[in-house]
Amino acid sequence: MPVLLPSSRPRGRSERAGASRASHHAVVIAGGGPTGLMLAAELALAEVDVAVVERRPDQELVGTRAGGLHARTIEILDQRGVAERFLREGQVTQLAGFAWTRLDIGDLPTRHAYGLALRQSHIERILADWVEELAVPIYRNSEVTGFVQDATGIDVALSGGKTLRANYLVGCDGGRSLVRKRAGIDFAGSDPTLSNLMAEVEMRDEPVWGLRHDAIGFHGLSKAESGRVLVVVTEATLDRTGEPGLRDLSDALVAVFGTDFGVQNPAWISRFTDAARQAVSYRRERVLLAGDAAHIHHSVGGQGLNTGVQDAVNLGWKLAQVVRGIAPDGLLDTYHAERHPVAARVLRNTMAQIAMLRRGEAGLRAARDVVSDLLAMEEPRKRFGAMMSGLDIRYDLGEGHELLGRRMPDLDLIVDGYPQRLFTLLHGAQALLINFGKSGGFDIVSRADRIRVINASHDGAWELPAIGQVAAPEAVLVRPDGHVAWVGDESQRGLEDALIIWFGSAAAA
Repeated sequence: MPVLLPSSRPRGRSERAGASRASHHAVVIAGGGPTGLMLAAELALAEVDVAVVERRPDQELVGTRAGGLHARTIEILDQRGVAERFLREGQVTQLAGFAWTRLDIGDLPTRHAYGLALRQSHIERILADWVEELAVPIYRNSEVTGFVQDATGIDVALSGGKTLRANYLVGCDGGRSLVRKRAGIDFAGSDPTLSNLMAEVEMRDEPVWGLRHDAIGFHGLSKAESGRVLVVVTEATLDRTGEPGLRDLSDALVAVFGTDFGVQNPAWISRFTDAARQAVSYRRERVLLAGDAAHIHHSVGGQGLNTGVQDAVNLGWKLAQVVRGIAPDGLLDTYHAERHPVAARVLRNTMAQIAMLRRGEAGLRAARDVVSDLLAMEEPRKRFGAMMSGLDIRYDLGEGHELLGRRMPDLDLIVDGYPQRLFTLLHGAQALLINFGKSGGFDIVSRADRIRVINASHDGAWELPAIGQVAAPEAVLVRPDGHVAWVGDESQRGLEDALIIWFGSAAAA
């Protein structure tokens, strides 16, 4: 079997004579964008042998791509102790919005009641640095070209004739995902109805700054970080496809503004549409999908990158437990069950926004005004703000306390007599059983390798975004992704069932 040496090696691994152990990994990730890098970090924290296959020689990106992180994504990074790396380089702002109506989430109950304006190129670089610290190997200048599954694993073919052996393959390889196509997973949804160009350029003439709507669609001209002009313009037709050029941009500007403002010297030009598609299944045997490989939609609202990163955090700890033999293979089915509805909701709200934005007719202008007035009201603003920022996501774990299935708040705790933030307890990506009642009431020694018991107290209200105050529980089981898997008391009713579902039986310890 040919061997392709990665740019770094997993921790604690060495080569054997005649072959490199790097040719076998527990998990291979196709694609080193934000989703793939976040998943690699999650698996590395769980001490799983993971490798990334990335076609680019480095993390350099051409174009703007995604432009920020929403509140829940910042929380997730905070859960892993790396949020400050991103906050130092970005600009804190009220990023959430719906159909270009800004939603101020500053009063929602979270330490990160804001978004972070930070370009994808910076996000990827910071994630890549973290992944390098975790000693995850990245096979650069290479792409997955195919794979063959069998009863014990999957052979992953790379460009250049190389092959890797793995237990699982995760496709994080974008909207045109080869992994998804080769797995035979349908990508159901709608074809594009509009095409946008985005570019960073120079203009000889002073442009018409700001946003506008007309019969063609929606458009915006603003100043980029570089001092150039950032252009977003809807093309008059869907006739042009492929890699756009300066002529395409000039024609689109003339159709809208009657002039191209002397557009010149583009740093980059990209084309994107409102095609909305979602994989009908996020898993087929040993192949899983995450990020754009699982769902695509228009960029309005800035939800794509954030949804992908959150996919990775939901999948990572589950895949780690299956690989390590802690939990049965069926745990992976909960990844689709939980994340597919989340992305379906993103597709719906994105399509709704585009329907309101795309034309300048009087009826749609009136509808936008009505929605804008509605979102200025207290409760709608909070609910839509929580939705667009990802803070209201709830996985369906059945009936029970309002916390069940939702993100655990980052409470100020007292642990062993010392103040401690709850999120700091999640830095190692380990589950938590937090007892707020009488100390010593919980004994899960048989699962001590996967769950940490914390005796804590919290003096203050419990409040959830879009829900408000909820009753303080006596005990909670918090999964590594920060979502609550069980709420109860010292009677421990239902706890063992939750432990078996999410963390395997005690006999597996």
